[in-house]
Amino acid sequence: MEALGRESRGHVGYAPSATAVDTGPDTGDDLVPLLYKDFRATLFAQVLALTNHDRQWTEDVVQETMIRAWQHSDTLEREPGMLRGWLLTVARRIVIDGWRNRRVRPQEVALEIPENAESTDRTDSSLAALTITRALRELDAKYQSVIYETYLAGNTVRQAAEILGIPEGTVKSRLYTAMRQLRKALGEVTVR
Repeated sequence: MEALGRESRGHVGYAPSATAVDTGPDTGDDLVPLLYKDFRATLFAQVLALTNHDRQWTEDVVQETMIRAWQHSDTLEREPGMLRGWLLTVARRIVIDGWRNRRVRPQEVALEIPENAESTDRTDSSLAALTITRALRELDAKYQSVIYETYLAGNTVRQAAEILGIPEGTVKSRLYTAMRQLRKALGEVTVR
């Protein structure tokens, strides 16, 4: 906590001690590899728990913590216990800020929602079915029956002829006439 208080006042607590880590020349370039070697595993494990085991976010937090250590390398206390505490405190603050930002940021919405796409397709097919139903109603009953038995019920011409009790040739000619009339009626409906 003492290192934490010093950091918030802009002085990150450089106090030489007999147990200080020997980093050779006092540069941030020398400190960061040492921090990775000595503290990365501990830092990663602690942050992983704070991020609900989000490995990518944890990597980002560890990286950001090391960048901040590099930025404060000239004022950091080199005693291992103090370094570890400073790194864990900074990492915890980064995670807390991340959680706050996630709560404040609006929830992301998918650009393409399958339910909406299906609704559009159902609307188009319903509209088409309504249009065809109206056109079928305008046909004579003998034409409606051959269309029903062949196209809607899925029977062959022979089966439709047996069901309707008429010759196969009659079914074929009525289908031909019915389809011509439907095309004409549907063409008029689309023009309207």
